[in-house]
Amino acid sequence: MVARLVIAAPSSGAGKTTVATGLMAAFAGRGLAVSPHKVGPDYIDPGYHALATGRPGRNLDAYMCGTGQIAPLFLHGARGCDLAVVEGVMGLYDGAADQGELASTAQVAKLLKAPVVLVVDASSQSRSVAALVHGFASWDPEVRIGGVILNKVATDRHEHLLREALGESGVPVLGVLRRAPAVATPSRHLGLVPVAERQAQAVEAVAAQAEQVRSGCDLEALLALARSAPELHAEPWVPGVGERLHAGGSGVPARSALADRLPAPRVAVAGGAAFTFSYAEHTELLTAAGAEVVTFDPLRDEALPEGTSGLVIGGGFPEMYGEQLSANEPLRKAVAELAASGAPVAAECAGLLYLARSLDGNPMCGVLDADARMSERLTLGYRDAVAVNDSVIAPAGARMRGHEFHRTVIEPGAGALAAWGLRQPERRVEGFVQGGVHASYVHTHWAGTPEVAARFVERCG
Repeated sequence: MVARLVIAAPSSGAGKTTVATGLMAAFAGRGLAVSPHKVGPDYIDPGYHALATGRPGRNLDAYMCGTGQIAPLFLHGARGCDLAVVEGVMGLYDGAADQGELASTAQVAKLLKAPVVLVVDASSQSRSVAALVHGFASWDPEVRIGGVILNKVATDRHEHLLREALGESGVPVLGVLRRAPAVATPSRHLGLVPVAERQAQAVEAVAAQAEQVRSGCDLEALLALARSAPELHAEPWVPGVGERLHAGGSGVPARSALADRLPAPRVAVAGGAAFTFSYAEHTELLTAAGAEVVTFDPLRDEALPEGTSGLVIGGGFPEMYGEQLSANEPLRKAVAELAASGAPVAAECAGLLYLARSLDGNPMCGVLDADARMSERLTLGYRDAVAVNDSVIAPAGARMRGHEFHRTVIEPGAGALAAWGLRQPERRVEGFVQGGVHASYVHTHWAGTPEVAARFVERCG
């Protein structure tokens, strides 16, 4: 039994992250072990959740991992915790485009049998708030909205009008938050600025969010609501190899008995301020597949970890650190030499840019015969992908689901051997397969296809 709440809103921008992070920090400050979760593919919010709770922020993505994995992944992350707080994505009922409720906060709440707290931006309304809450509460009878937190309330008079209107809705008001600049988190072209880039200020912001929630919310009522959630009849997810990728029945098994007697291959994973986008389950899967995972920072480290036999470079903001990454010539050379040796290299989005010849004119690793630059156009959305060629990630023909989120372009967009064929929003091939390198804009969540990690580690020798 895990006490749990889903923090949702009618739309983006209502204050979900502020409220969810503040609740996490406030309950953690009371001595509770709090498990933080985020609906969807977002990488940035979980960083603030981790800061608030001292535990890894984890994503619950029904599109990339499948609906059947939501409860197991939740229970895996919440093991041993007193309370779990799940921050939603976009509006409560918004999900994958043209896919109904798939990947929406509402769907995840139903899969978790969790009560929902609706965060409402009340800054431009009074009595209308009751109609809004009534509509959201009655839209899907399987979604249980257990309370409302009113955000951006201007004055005591404004609060009185809102409470009076909601008194007849049947949905209790569990918190009222005034406008508070101290809790704000700066944003830029892809959302909030990650914790790793503003550690001291982020600590201050999370502390302010916790104080705002403590003073404006009924924590006892919220905890009671969380504890009213019924038992989840599911087994916690366990890192390891699941079903094989669909590719005519082919796939890669776990490490052989002989390989298990050999020293664990060392997989270097890029981190630091420039590479902050990652899922906790990736490291857990690599470890379960027999690897020793070591993190390094391309902004600071001039060499790969000693004995590196495989390299994973996830997403992030290399465009914000182009000059610094370029100035670290010894590491760029080491990455290029590792790739030239045929060692497995998995690069997603930021990793793709780092492997390019240049980024906004700054020399990068030169592994790929391509150049990247910032763009005015935002590329965003889920992707259905098919592996075009055999790679260290998947056999040709394998199907995976992923997500794109970037304001950069790379030219050419695909190598002589492309990584993925995409079916939406338009049919195209993208990415690069080159020796042991698999580089693409598409982010994937390996918990949905855990055999990816086993295949990658197997190629590490």
